[in-house]
Amino acid sequence: MTLKLCSIAAALALALGTTAVQAQQAPGTSADKPTTANRSANRDEQKAEKEKIEADYKAAKAKCDGMQGNQKDVCTKEAKGQEKVAKAELAAKRNPSARNERKVADAKADAEYDVAKEKCDDMKGNEKNACQKDAKAKHDQAKADIRKQYAQRKEERPARAATGATTPGTTK
Repeated sequence: MTLKLCSIAAALALALGTTAVQAQQAPGTSADKPTTANRSANRDEQKAEKEKIEADYKAAKAKCDGMQGNQKDVCTKEAKGQEKVAKAELAAKRNPSARNERKVADAKADAEYDVAKEKCDDMKGNEKNACQKDAKAKHDQAKADIRKQYAQRKEERPARAATGATTPGTTK
């Protein structure tokens, strides 16, 4: 008799506890899921940032229109590099991850290399060759540093447990 009474009391307490939790949450909402309005605002915000990057690129490129020769080419490469870096930074902001951080670092290294290479075009002969080799060496060093930095980060992360692994002697 006492066991039945305890069982009924436990079941009743459990039932009342779950309904209280359900009553605290509004139906159809969850703290984990962003609302439709939030997603829409985020989309609008990202679109505005993307348009700003494009406008900045067009403005920087317009400044180059008054220039001539290699000076114009250098200016154009700088504008294009800034645009690529800004787009990579936007992607990293939207989806923060080590991979996107690395893409930002790569974009910066590539932009610096493109500008340095273009500046070498003003030179002639051995001076130009030396300038290009120096730019290439700096670029290669920057890329190596990036690889090294992100390889260290990868080693520092804790190893993830294998999912779906079977133990010896068992089958799925």
